[in-house]
Amino acid sequence: MHGNSLKTLRQDLLKRRKEFAAGQNHAPSTNQLIKNLNQFLTGAGSAIQSIALYWPIQDEIDLRTTLLEWVKTQPNRELALPLARPDKHLDFYQWQEGDRLVPSQHGIPEPDPLQTQRQALIPDCILLPCVGWSSSHEGNAAQYWRLGYGGGYFDRTLAQLRKKKPSLICIGIGFDWQKLDDAQWSAQTHDEPLDMLVTESGVFS
Repeated sequence: MHGNSLKTLRQDLLKRRKEFAAGQNHAPSTNQLIKNLNQFLTGAGSAIQSIALYWPIQDEIDLRTTLLEWVKTQPNRELALPLARPDKHLDFYQWQEGDRLVPSQHGIPEPDPLQTQRQALIPDCILLPCVGWSSSHEGNAAQYWRLGYGGGYFDRTLAQLRKKKPSLICIGIGFDWQKLDDAQWSAQTHDEPLDMLVTESGVFS
């Protein structure tokens, strides 16, 4: 699927997400998803020291509170936020609660690169909000894919960062209902796969 059909799919998914956010199932589903993410971070992901999160827009799942708590539980842990570059790549800068943020060209709060006390970094883990997501299978192995807003920022960035830091963990964040089948959308050659996917049902890798 491509072109106008893909644009319509994104619009439909964003409309459904807005409706879901206003419904009674949103809070319990969000709480369970956050619980699953925390279980990963305290278990298999306990060696992670730096996480790049996202500033939530358009009814995305808000992970700021739980990640600010995660930072406090051990010394030397760091959070980062993305800064969109003109070449449609992302840089990540250290972020602490209360830092001054500036709006991007898309209106998303971003780190101020002139704020010299916050350094750029390559995080151990990047959390990516999903507009939709899909899975594919090669043999017994499952692969998970993210449908985003269409700018390609994350795909370009991940392709570069994975060369520099092969241990990088990229985790998609989404709800079960956002899963797409092949008739709706399938990943293209330029799409970067997720290392993991977290939904209210569990942690998938």
